[in-house]
Amino acid sequence: MAAADHQSAVRANSDDPAEQLEWRRLTARHGDRLGEIMEECGWPTAELVGEGAARAAWLIAQHADRQLDIQRRALQLMQQAVSAGSAGPRELAFLRDRTLVNEGRKQVYGTQIAGVKDGAPVPWPCEEPERVDELRAEVGIEPFDEYVAKFSVA
Repeated sequence: MAAADHQSAVRANSDDPAEQLEWRRLTARHGDRLGEIMEECGWPTAELVGEGAARAAWLIAQHADRQLDIQRRALQLMQQAVSAGSAGPRELAFLRDRTLVNEGRKQVYGTQIAGVKDGAPVPWPCEEPERVDELRAEVGIEPFDEYVAKFSVA
């Protein structure tokens, strides 16, 4: 699923409605399957399914934007796994921000970019913009300016 997700990710922002629809269908199928996996075994940690599959589960949860029930469940289970030392706080931070943004709320870590204006990435609003770099450092994410430089249009 992760390989298909990666290969199709460019379709998410395509101007072609057929490609956008294909992306939505793919992420919905993957979200449904992740929901089944979480129902069967909880959060698929590296200890349980291996490092690659655990990373894939996180990626699929990230991209389940139209399945907030799946994202919320993944967030809850991943939080428990982080508390138990079985998952990473960095990935949890990304999933938390993604879920908050999808709920129409302000993000915490500034990981979600709303778009680009005048060649500069514009993040979705943050709860505490003055503390973003401090909060990012606590979970192992690079400073905001370094992160958004990856998205800058030259």
